[in-house]
Amino acid sequence: MTYYIILFTGIIQGKGRVREISSSDRRSVLYIEVDLGICAEGLEQGHSVAINGVCLTVVDMHDTHCTFELIQETVQTTGLGSLNVGDDVNIERSIRVGDKIEGHFVLGHVDGTGIIDDIQRNPGEVSISIRIPETLSMHIVRKGSIAIDGISLTVTDIQDNVVQVSLIPHTINVTNFSTRKVGDSVNIETDILGKYALKRYNIQV
Repeated sequence: MTYYIILFTGIIQGKGRVREISSSDRRSVLYIEVDLGICAEGLEQGHSVAINGVCLTVVDMHDTHCTFELIQETVQTTGLGSLNVGDDVNIERSIRVGDKIEGHFVLGHVDGTGIIDDIQRNPGEVSISIRIPETLSMHIVRKGSIAIDGISLTVTDIQDNVVQVSLIPHTINVTNFSTRKVGDSVNIETDILGKYALKRYNIQV
């Protein structure tokens, strides 16, 4: 039996646009069709793609339009269930042997969602504060890594249940953060290394 490990780095490769959202009468699932543009090159049915940081499988495709199936767990845990037709989403293809790892190890297994609490635009950077569930706070440390909507970022500060990150203009321009605003929900994946450390020392969260 062949076993595959799907990994991402949190380096967004482009933005896609939601073209269609549908549901199934036979099963409690949701289908989203996304135009991946140039990110669809070489993609085939069965391949994995991170959409806003969520690892999804291509179940159908036509040209650059790919359809993904979302089970209820994914809909309930992530913000994908609140997407609308026309929304921009972040895209990252899974890494291959030999690819550069310039972000951090991201699994595409979202831990929960946060709410953008504040956006401060400063010269050369945009500082964003995100209110997160209390259950995720213990997994996050200052100067540690975090994936927000699939974007690999460094935590600049964390106070109580509010985590702060800074994005450079390039990151804003190439991701869906170009249209994000206060009150928006974002997907959060904490660093896998922190999760293993907590388990190693039997720390309950």
